[in-house]
Amino acid sequence: MDRPAPTSRGMDPLRAETLRRRNRRMAAGVGAFVCGMVGLAFASVPLYDMFCRATGYNGTVQVGGPAAPGASGRVITVRFNANTQPDLPWRFAPGQGPMQVREGEEAMAFYQAANRADVPVTGVATYNVTPEVVGKYFHKTACFCFEQQTLEPGQQVDMPLAFWVDPKIAADPNTRDIRTITINYSFFRSLDDAQRSGALANAGPHVGAAPRGTP
Repeated sequence: MDRPAPTSRGMDPLRAETLRRRNRRMAAGVGAFVCGMVGLAFASVPLYDMFCRATGYNGTVQVGGPAAPGASGRVITVRFNANTQPDLPWRFAPGQGPMQVREGEEAMAFYQAANRADVPVTGVATYNVTPEVVGKYFHKTACFCFEQQTLEPGQQVDMPLAFWVDPKIAADPNTRDIRTITINYSFFRSLDDAQRSGALANAGPHVGAAPRGTP
């Protein structure tokens, strides 16, 4: 069969069509790459959060899951730490001192917050535990982290925390010698403020689950 005559522009039509198909494939590939990079940027925080939940990395605690299996013979000391963003006019502190907790047994603790301003003020807390390696063995079943809390002028409230420590902590060579766990709560005006301070880099689960904003 005779080949088509060259076009007026001097290019063989078959070659021109091949080049057009090649350019379309290249454009599609570049577009897919750009979309993938954008998607990765948006997914990086939730993916990091999922990784932390699964591994306990950065002191991220385990949420929900199985119920406390029942007390073992080993006792661990749990300490409670509280921090407040400087421009949040609250008094925020643990409601108790260190607790002696049996591994595998659910325990209850409280934090206390009071609004010292003459207007309603909203805050939101981030949360983690130290040493970081114990994160995957520390399960909280109820807490107030990553949920906006609004206090009226002069109002004081007790904020509960229910948790248990997995007895498997005693079998892990990286954690079996640890006898003290510190629970760290930090209150901010908003999650955006926590993000800017770097607190979310070490935070526990539920990041981004609460509404953002400052009243």
